[in-house]
Amino acid sequence: MLLAAALPAMAQYPGLSLPPDGDNQRASVTQGIGPVKVTVDYSSPRVTLNGMDRRGKIWGTLVPYGMFKQPFGPGKPAPWRTGANENTVLTVSHDIEVEGKPLSAGRYGLFLVPEKDKPWTLILSKNANAWGSFYYEESEDALRVTVTPKKNAFREFLTFDFTDRRPDTATVEMQWEELAVPIRLRVKNIEDIYISRMSDELRNVPGFNWMGFVNAANYAVRTGKHLDKALEWAEIAISRPFIGQENFLTLSTKANVLGAMDRDDESRKVMAQAIRHPTATVLQIHQVGRTLLTADKVDLAIEVFQVNVDRYGDRWPTHVGMARAWMAKGDMKKALEHARKAVEQAPDDLNRNNLKAMIQSLEQGKKFSN
Repeated sequence: MLLAAALPAMAQYPGLSLPPDGDNQRASVTQGIGPVKVTVDYSSPRVTLNGMDRRGKIWGTLVPYGMFKQPFGPGKPAPWRTGANENTVLTVSHDIEVEGKPLSAGRYGLFLVPEKDKPWTLILSKNANAWGSFYYEESEDALRVTVTPKKNAFREFLTFDFTDRRPDTATVEMQWEELAVPIRLRVKNIEDIYISRMSDELRNVPGFNWMGFVNAANYAVRTGKHLDKALEWAEIAISRPFIGQENFLTLSTKANVLGAMDRDDESRKVMAQAIRHPTATVLQIHQVGRTLLTADKVDLAIEVFQVNVDRYGDRWPTHVGMARAWMAKGDMKKALEHARKAVEQAPDDLNRNNLKAMIQSLEQGKKFSN
């Protein structure tokens, strides 16, 4: 009788906005994994029904273990619908991996096969439009993987939640009663999706300004992938008619791309042009020098910081850069000379006190780290 009551007779009547069958409210959760959109649509049953607390009677009783024979439809053994009423549906906008196995973009019925004291089976079916699993067919499986349930804080309502989120992975959990079933999702080669999307977008509004190409190229540099495309974008940002512009940002972007491609001589030449360009600010030049220091390219950093001093004199933070660079070089005397000038430039107490500590350390012939 309970199973018969789950049939869609009332809630599915055409044209009527009736309450969901069994008051199992519809719910939906969506999460982005980078550019990929993942959605779970489901109906959410509760532990307490008509005043009866079914805690401890969900798993193995209300939801049988294993594949169980359905009383309706073909009557074949079937998995649990992972919720109530209509199919629970997983929708992914791009190809992903589920528990390490590939899954194409699309909509899938999400089923589980619960087991007692051992891993469960997750089934994603190409049939995402069914009511429950009464008409489940194994031949329609798109993917089967093993998942491991775990103890969880009590949840009255069956809920799907994204419990772990990283740039290219996420974990979606089915949580109900005192159990959670985590399902690990991964976007393989996520950079390819970003680059493909940006390539299309740069043919629209973002492509009518050099900044769009600069940002796209810098993304490729950060990932270290699609550098040929990044160099093409950097060249467009500099020289394409009507939108290209030669300035510090476009030139330094090209230099960074060339550096990522291990074309160091070309990179240095273009970066030298960038820091000497009229649009280069004191802070932009300083940041180039700091980046070189971080990469342990001390001699190049000194050259850059010297350009900053030559262009901007005693303006903050020209001498800070020189002090740090000569200290990295091991010349404490020159570092101290610039640190004493820098303390006079300091725009606030935090920087001023930090430089005073540097001076004290350098006067003792010691390097200062902060």
